[in-house]
Amino acid sequence: MPVQNHELGHVPPQVVGLSQARLNRIRPFMERLVASNRIAGGAGLIARHGKVAFLETWGMADKDTGMAIREDSIYRIYSMTKAVTGVAAMLLYEEGCFGLLDPLSNYLPEFANMRVAVEKDGKLTGTVPADRPITVLDVMRHTAGFNYVGPHDEDGTLTYQRLGLQMGYGSILLSEMTQLLSQAPLVSHPGTLWDYGFGTDVLGRLVEVISGQPLDEFFAERILEPLDMFDTGFHVPEEKWDRLVTFYQPNADGTVSRTNFVGQESFKKKPLLLMGGAGLTSTIRDYARFAQMLLNGGELHGERLLSPKTVELMSADHLGAIPIAGGLLPQGHGFGLTFAVSRGPGKTATLPSPGQFRWGGYAGTSFWIDPRENLIGVFMIQTMGDLAKRTVFQQLAYQAIVE
Repeated sequence: MPVQNHELGHVPPQVVGLSQARLNRIRPFMERLVASNRIAGGAGLIARHGKVAFLETWGMADKDTGMAIREDSIYRIYSMTKAVTGVAAMLLYEEGCFGLLDPLSNYLPEFANMRVAVEKDGKLTGTVPADRPITVLDVMRHTAGFNYVGPHDEDGTLTYQRLGLQMGYGSILLSEMTQLLSQAPLVSHPGTLWDYGFGTDVLGRLVEVISGQPLDEFFAERILEPLDMFDTGFHVPEEKWDRLVTFYQPNADGTVSRTNFVGQESFKKKPLLLMGGAGLTSTIRDYARFAQMLLNGGELHGERLLSPKTVELMSADHLGAIPIAGGLLPQGHGFGLTFAVSRGPGKTATLPSPGQFRWGGYAGTSFWIDPRENLIGVFMIQTMGDLAKRTVFQQLAYQAIVE
């Protein structure tokens, strides 16, 4: 294990303008969730001005064995992988390897001459040529015409399903996945609709092609090792299995029970498919370092990954007036280069400042970065599809700001 030479320092909350009394509202709220079996357990971290003012754990990592959540517990972070892939791509952008408005097919030729599905009553009736090429920007901001469901075939079956495309771990390489994805018609014309889906996995393949490295090796060499994120990766090695948090699912009554979604054992071995959009496991400590690097404008403890101008580009709203499909992008948010971007309290009906950028994962994890308040937050639970608890944690964190 690498030596932890540089850690985010811990300070009393009042040193960084947070109220201890107000932060004390978090623990009883979370303990009520544990006691009522709404979550098995979890952890939260809040740092301001580069110092950790709050770090707590609650409940169990495994209810059956009684194993408690620890500060170094390991979680499946699913779509929080996307931000890491975004940083990986922008490392190459800074080296002049591509432009955001470049056609994707310049680097992944399988995506040339894409067509768009025309459907009626849930069945494919034909396709038309895409109005313009997919750009690199499109795959970074979810406007490429992909989603996670895909178009239908003529008989009403889902094209992605027929092709064997799936979220999570698969038995194909990322290069094979993008080839399969390119065989399906797009669900919308590029640049016309924000539709959450496989775009970041395509971006991961772009990183592989340009760098000449598998995605896990690029992550390790260019991001994880420089940031001392030694517990983050595409699988959990055997010596750390005792720290991997058990995965739970919500029941109809709001309680949780153990689930084997994508296999509890799947994350204990290196996957064949290295998904840029969903594959990593991490700890609250590791991901806080990643978030703090971005808040610092691309640098942490002397290790500079990105220019502040690049982070500014990533955290800008690149969506504008483009319509939004589905409900995964919260009210009042735009979208940057793999992050949701807050347009401010008057648009979101929430406390975060304009320009806060953030995202979360399918198992209930989340992070946020607020440059105006010089604040980061990381929240970790392991409940399939639970998006509500992280929203309350953010609310409780922001109400603790008093200066």
